[in-house]
Amino acid sequence: MLTKKENLIQTMTGGSPDRFVNQYEFLHLLMSTPIGDLIGNPNPGEGRKVNAWGVTMEWAPGQPGMFPPNTPDLVVIKDLEDWKDYVHYPEIEKIPEAAWEPYIEECEKVDKSEQYVTYFRTGGLFEQSHHLGEISNICMGFYEYPDEMHELYKWLLDFEMRDAEMVCSHLHPDAVFHHDDWGSQLSTFMSPDMFAEFFLEPYQELYKYYRELGVELIIHHSDSYAATLVPYMIEMGIDIWQGAMSSNNVPELVKKYGKDITIMGGIDTALIDNDHYTREKDAEVVKEVCDACGPLYFIPCSTAGDDISTFPGAKEMLSEEIAKYSEVYFKEHGLSKQEA
Repeated sequence: MLTKKENLIQTMTGGSPDRFVNQYEFLHLLMSTPIGDLIGNPNPGEGRKVNAWGVTMEWAPGQPGMFPPNTPDLVVIKDLEDWKDYVHYPEIEKIPEAAWEPYIEECEKVDKSEQYVTYFRTGGLFEQSHHLGEISNICMGFYEYPDEMHELYKWLLDFEMRDAEMVCSHLHPDAVFHHDDWGSQLSTFMSPDMFAEFFLEPYQELYKYYRELGVELIIHHSDSYAATLVPYMIEMGIDIWQGAMSSNNVPELVKKYGKDITIMGGIDTALIDNDHYTREKDAEVVKEVCDACGPLYFIPCSTAGDDISTFPGAKEMLSEEIAKYSEVYFKEHGLSKQEA
């Protein structure tokens, strides 16, 4: 039987996996670091908290994630034309070396034959910009202040590069799991051409730098419609797109782009992580998506961007159903398990 990492590699390279990769099983997610601790976003259900960027973030009880209210009185960037007057970097260089020690110990305990030590990095370039400036203002800024927006993303990229260097020099992760939502359930937040204009080169530079720092696997999370952005994801150097909602026609994406990028998702979180989830519904959804996509270049997974669920037990039940149907699928298709 293949290890979790070996099975992933066989899946990504079009080889001979002996089962479906089951959600996040191949990743050990470092859910926080001293940098995350310093930035200080709210914990699940904690409510409102002002972080080190000066952004008021809110994680309401029962919600799967946090989001800034960004009412006019709370928004950090009051005027995009003069954005430099309002922003500042979190002072990550002041983090003491001793703060890294518990996280280094966590990394040392991971069985690297089974899992990638994975830096869980939230608040990517687009997200951080609209956390600071409010999402509708930022999207209008692409039209009204393109030069200023390019400068803003260069400034944010500089912070991300310093963040990456500090994490990789201390924790030496094998993978990065990077959040930046680029669309809604039905569409991207901007046209593909505009997306490429503002984000292609910065992300190429960022993900190239992670590779230079020793990261083997680049996973990008965007739980959204982003099918039209997949060619740019490939250019950026993304190995796995996690969060692909069913609105993307996931089987078509796997067929069209699978040799260049692995698609992780296909199971909309709203279907299986709610107050009335059932094993029968999970089994139905898992069978449908696994039959449609097959075991190569595809990882069945809730589209949520972490390895937890909002409603207790939902994530575990889905994983159980993926494992059960994997046995059935591989037997029916004559894909016998390899010996350990």
